Amino acid sequence: MRRWLERRVPPNLDVDDIIHEAYVVLGRLENVDEIRSARSYFYSVANSVMLQQLRRAKAVPIDHLTVIDELEIASTDPLPDKRVQDRQELDLVMDAIEQLSPKCREVFVLRKVHGFSQKEIAARLQIAESTVEKHVIKGIRELMQIFGRGGKSALKTSTGSRTRKAEEQDERYISRN
Repeated sequence: MRRWLERRVPPNLDVDDIIHEAYVVLGRLENVDEIRSARSYFYSVANSVMLQQLRRAKAVPIDHLTVIDELEIASTDPLPDKRVQDRQELDLVMDAIEQLSPKCREVFVLRKVHGFSQKEIAARLQIAESTVEKHVIKGIRELMQIFGRGGKSALKTSTGSRTRKAEEQDERYISRN
């Protein structure tokens, strides 16, 4: 890896920093099941780190701009590390939605994932439109709480309820967005 980078890295970048940052990226991965070739993936991550460092550099000598052009991947497909990261984020969202109560989850998925109108959902589930709206608001509120805990489910406590003021603030936030 070091020899490969030394042939490609401009003089103003440190090879050891790039390798270290690539290991940090790999260390943050929660799941590596989708990585088919660890070696290729590591080289791809190192290349991506090098490009990021070049882009962040305050002053890049003009001759290094050609290096950036040479290193750019022609494909518009996301890099493997980005695909894995996106998949992990999608899994977190899916897990969070699964934590919603069954009726709330059904309404939320119909509204926010499939794009049905409140009226269509109300007719389909034979419930009032206001009930649909309440389920969607409840779902958004619960998802905000889940992601506020880093995607972890809530621990049940004896007091466990939020203040009415906090719930009203959430409702105002949700209705604006």
